[in-house]
Amino acid sequence: MYEVCGEKELKVILALDPGDSISAVARKIDENRETIRRVVNRLEEAGYVACDNGLHLVDQTLRDAGLKFLTAAAATSPPSISEAYVLPQFAGMDYAFTAIDAVYVWTRGGYQVARDPTDYPLFIAVHESDLDAWTAFFDRFGIPTTEERQPADDLDGAIQVVLEPRSQIDTEIVDGRPVIPLQDTVAFANEYYATFESALDMLGRMYDDVDTDAAYRMEPA
Repeated sequence: MYEVCGEKELKVILALDPGDSISAVARKIDENRETIRRVVNRLEEAGYVACDNGLHLVDQTLRDAGLKFLTAAAATSPPSISEAYVLPQFAGMDYAFTAIDAVYVWTRGGYQVARDPTDYPLFIAVHESDLDAWTAFFDRFGIPTTEERQPADDLDGAIQVVLEPRSQIDTEIVDGRPVIPLQDTVAFANEYYATFESALDMLGRMYDDVDTDAAYRMEPA
């Protein structure tokens, strides 16, 4: 009964949405596909997961129990930065990485700016109606939320989540992470061109349809 209750099994149970493929789950929790395939096989053999037009949990109470265990564990072992990126997948609500994190996601981790291990905000767009629920969700893990980035000295830990409430969220998926559309990300980076000049160059090389303001900012010869 207990043989499949490891860390990766718990992550799969929490991240799995009905109809997901093994690859989709692996990307969501930033794990190797072959590793997750073996995990899913074990969960299927144990009767926790079924495959019928995609994967789904046999009993949704497993997810609720898993989330309670995860929040209890966070009291003694707070989430790391990499774990904080995965946590929103377990909330059961729509969201998209935005602002600095949209640049980070669209550059596939190639560009980071204005954050360090002792001062690390995550930027997430959420539905206005879910704002209180998101605050309650992150509070379970001891992670403060705000609508404006707070100084590190005002916080007890390194991680904070900056929530951007929106009436509508347009989302794309990049490496398993929901993120605002590429053109919206480029518009944000152009607005803060001095900070994101290198990121815009990177995005321009990665994607054919990226239009930056770089040409307009070149000084005349």
